[in-house]
Amino acid sequence: MKFGIFYEHQLPRPWDDRSEQQLINDALEQVELADRLGIQYLWEVEHHFLEEYSHSSAPEVFLAAASQRTGQMRIGHGIIQTAPAYNHPARTAERVAMLDLVSNGRVEFGSGESGSEAELGGFLLDPAMKREAWLEGLEVALRCMVESPFTGVEGKYVTMPPRNVVPKPVQKPHPPLWVACSRRDTILLAAEKGIGALTFAFIEPEDAKAWVDDYEATVRTKCVPVGWTINPQVACVTPMMCAHDEDEAIRRGLEGANFFGYSLAHFYVFGEHVPARTNVWEEFKDRRGKMGYSPEAALATRQQTLGATIASGDETGLRGAVGTPEQLREFLRRYEEAGVDQLIFVMQAGNNRHEHIMESIELFGSEVLPEFVERDEVASVAKAERWAPIISEALARKQDRSPAMPEGYVMKALPKQMVDAAKSAQAQKWLDELADKQAAGVVDEEFRRLVEG
Repeated sequence: MKFGIFYEHQLPRPWDDRSEQQLINDALEQVELADRLGIQYLWEVEHHFLEEYSHSSAPEVFLAAASQRTGQMRIGHGIIQTAPAYNHPARTAERVAMLDLVSNGRVEFGSGESGSEAELGGFLLDPAMKREAWLEGLEVALRCMVESPFTGVEGKYVTMPPRNVVPKPVQKPHPPLWVACSRRDTILLAAEKGIGALTFAFIEPEDAKAWVDDYEATVRTKCVPVGWTINPQVACVTPMMCAHDEDEAIRRGLEGANFFGYSLAHFYVFGEHVPARTNVWEEFKDRRGKMGYSPEAALATRQQTLGATIASGDETGLRGAVGTPEQLREFLRRYEEAGVDQLIFVMQAGNNRHEHIMESIELFGSEVLPEFVERDEVASVAKAERWAPIISEALARKQDRSPAMPEGYVMKALPKQMVDAAKSAQAQKWLDELADKQAAGVVDEEFRRLVEG
């Protein structure tokens, strides 16, 4: 099993003019340390308008910066919202390919739908159509990466003529694919499409085993790949904070883990939000106070074993991998035994402090990670061998439905279009002479005036 770190870029109120800048700079420092210690993946989300919960609307910029401060870890879009209302598929392909170039082939391409009114309504996307819009946007983006040239599309959500979309990614035919999953049905959808499952649901290791088994069974029997390769992996997410003293780990990490879950539900389930006015952090504190929660009570009634749910009731809320190095080792082994390919840590949550996150990464990297890395090297080879025939059979079921290049298609510059429409021999002569002059480096005054406009 491999490990990653995940960023929503949470920023509870109040904040000032420097808060976002400090948040990003701290995150980059954390990523650099994680890479140096051998953590294998970085994941960054794309969200819009979800203030306090996620200030991460341009993940490709953050990931590009991170790629220049790291050398080994995979650089993961977790996820890009691929519905064309959010991102035109050609732009998705261009940005992923450029990130793959600047990172020297380390990109993971995760995609997703989003289910918040803030985003769906903000981009005027019908919630009933979000899944098929996600899929069409993903399919077209992949074609843009693979085809030379892209032969065009007339879809329900995007129409585009033939173009050669450049640059192309380093990884051929395209980077590994993932999709955000929160329920069993989306796990099965990922398997049917041959996409890795990023399970952004806090589930126990024993529950994860059922999801892993369902995923493999579905790939074996029903997979028709959306891409030109298959990425048969299941990744799970959990809060994490590590300290030598258990009480200190809880003090540092539990409140942030619970705010992560609360702020997510605020935008996706029960919240009423006035842009730039609603204070999600204050609502979080008020509501937990009504339920009798306090950080002190959380310590007094702490769970003895780590997990996504709390055995002693709701007094401590979501805990996950918050504890000592030995507790983390025992907890993470359960995911490993369940067949999970990657466990992704959420540390930057709520008001978790930068120095505590750095100490947690250092402790995990030095005292917990090494034993998993050693086992993973052997397990990864064995898994690749076991999956090879399954992948071959699934790829054989894929059919290429891309349209043929329109016969005689040519893309003309706008002045050339006007000259051809006017059927002016004189104007055509001028264009031909201009082309000769440009090739020879001769300045044409009329052309210069035209360009300067």
